[in-house]
Amino acid sequence: MVAAEVSGYVLAGGKSSRMGRDKALLELAGRPLVQHAAEKLRLVCADVHILSGNEQLAAFGPLVADVHPGCGPLGGIEAALLHLRSTWSLILPVDVPFVTADFLAGWVAEIVATSAARVAMFTVDGRPQPTLCLLHQEVTPFVQRAVERGEFKLFPMLEEAGRMLAEAQSKRADEVFLNRSWNDGSMFANLNTPEEFAEAERQWAAVNAS
Repeated sequence: MVAAEVSGYVLAGGKSSRMGRDKALLELAGRPLVQHAAEKLRLVCADVHILSGNEQLAAFGPLVADVHPGCGPLGGIEAALLHLRSTWSLILPVDVPFVTADFLAGWVAEIVATSAARVAMFTVDGRPQPTLCLLHQEVTPFVQRAVERGEFKLFPMLEEAGRMLAEAQSKRADEVFLNRSWNDGSMFANLNTPEEFAEAERQWAAVNAS
């Protein structure tokens, strides 16, 4: 089910330094990673954009470039929230190909139905994974302030936003900032190196052969 109040953004503006080339254009099962991500989001969100200034990616969806380049993932998320015309933004990194559209749809529906929620993300095998996140438009000023201060670490910023928004609503922090623990890292595996990409190709072939 497509959520009218949720816009989707593919986070694709990274330098891909460890991969040695733009990860977004790496082909998995004959399609670039950016295409995989955009197609999933179109099954979940009312509209989909790609967070990047790379014109090569424009073939896969409209681009939204960083307002403040050089700020890492936080800069892409700032661009998404400033561009946002709906209530929620779903941020999907381009390099997590095993997260499914069905999983995203169920998660988004659950969070959006939770009236107090403003930030949602996952901690996978004990490690925060904040680049896959669902953010309410009320998070925007916290992201902007973090960029202005040069504080580019995403997880502490989201924690602070959740805490302060909870105080404003007179809610508990865990009602506003929903950080779900997940113990199976395979679905959230992100591809940073050629070796990780080669392993993803083997996994993809095995899953689709079964």
